[in-house]
Amino acid sequence: QVQVVESGGGLVQPGGSLRLSCAASGFTLDNYAIGWFRQAPGKEREGVSCISGSGGTMYYADSVKGRFTISRDNAKNTVYLQMNSLKPDDTAVYYCARTNLYYCPQKAIPRVYAYWGQGTQVTVSS
Repeated sequence: QVQVVESGGGLVQPGGSLRLSCAASGFTLDNYAIGWFRQAPGKEREGVSCISGSGGTMYYADSVKGRFTISRDNAKNTVYLQMNSLKPDDTAVYYCARTNLYYCPQKAIPRVYAYWGQGTQVTVSS
């Protein structure tokens, strides 16, 4: 059974850092691109980042470039999202998702991602 499970969310002050983890099971992680999305209350789900199966290609939304870093450890079946210099606008539920592709889709469209985790809440507030 294919599963992705997020962890690592929490409450952090502006300017702080968090590292989210996405633990995968039921499939070979390095065969698939993995993405991170977020959804704030009243807003559409937004693509944040994506990493290809090998980890050689990564994409970021303009709003997080230079602050967030995606990485993967295929031996641990885990993808990470390191989030630095967090802002209140980063507050959202963060989801990881698996495509059926090796490379990241050209556009971060949720319907391209086949499997989703339950999400982890990130709140940036003083």
